[in-house]
Amino acid sequence: MGLDLTTYAMIVEELSRGWISISGVVNTHFIGSHLLMKFGTDEQKQYFLPKMATGEIRAAFSLSEPEVGSDVQGIKSTAEKRDDGSWELNGQKMWVTNGLGSSVVFVLMKSDTKADPPYKGMTCFITEKEPWAERNEGDFAGLEVPPKIKKMGYKGVESTELVYNGYLCPPERILGGEENGLGEGFKQMMDALEVGRVNVAARGVGIAQRALELALRYSQERKTFGKPIAQHQAIQFKLAEMATKVEAARLLTMKAARLKDAGERSDLEAGMAKLFASETGKEVVEEAFRIHGGYGYSKEYEIERLYRDAPLLLIGEGTSEIQKMVIGKKVLERNRI
Repeated sequence: MGLDLTTYAMIVEELSRGWISISGVVNTHFIGSHLLMKFGTDEQKQYFLPKMATGEIRAAFSLSEPEVGSDVQGIKSTAEKRDDGSWELNGQKMWVTNGLGSSVVFVLMKSDTKADPPYKGMTCFITEKEPWAERNEGDFAGLEVPPKIKKMGYKGVESTELVYNGYLCPPERILGGEENGLGEGFKQMMDALEVGRVNVAARGVGIAQRALELALRYSQERKTFGKPIAQHQAIQFKLAEMATKVEAARLLTMKAARLKDAGERSDLEAGMAKLFASETGKEVVEEAFRIHGGYGYSKEYEIERLYRDAPLLLIGEGTSEIQKMVIGKKVLERNRI
């Protein structure tokens, strides 16, 4: 919080090099603080940011639903204004990192189901809850957190559903205030995803860097046919491609972060960085896994965990296919004839 995105990306890379789950905890919290700092009212900033900065409360944000992932405009969760001015939230959200341990969730809801196009009828609500409580009561009644989703990897942070069933949110908890924030949720969340995509790119660089380090060490220790396997040309070719991809992914990520810090449009660059770095993370981890041979399949070796963690990056903050759609569209927009 308060850091430039470039510095933050370098921190995330190093965290992910150690344990990618930690970067997940930090990222959702960071996106919440970004939303507040850029779009929040003075009252919202003063109320939430000091406690978020000290770690007193943890933040989460939520877009996805059981039947909606990449197609954000297709969300079904709704917010309906009541006679007393409050908003009643109803719907089910999915894949919420920090979903159980958070005290505040930035959630996207349809506040106008008849809006055309649909994104103009979406609003971001700042919903408070009891941390680690599966069923909220009192002021936060109407919000339940079902049991954690069981995952292949990324096990150091919880991923949950959130069920809003008659949850009442005061109008002053619309991000940016009711006057300025109503119907602006989609744009706000898409801005936050630019930051999120740089984060995921940095995670890809971090996990790839660690996989490269493990492969370099193992290939120099493991011997076959009387010499370390690092001396075999087949292994050297793998290491050469791995090292080159890691460096290229890092440079793409840094460029996207620096453009965002400079106040320039970075949606294209963030998409490129996220696409390339997440794919690089998966490819470099797999090559390191291959270099380890049978030992890579053993839980005694770190590469086994990386092999389960890396695929997440291909999905989170927009799939590789979505990134390609964004990149293609933006490249054409910037190069019209």
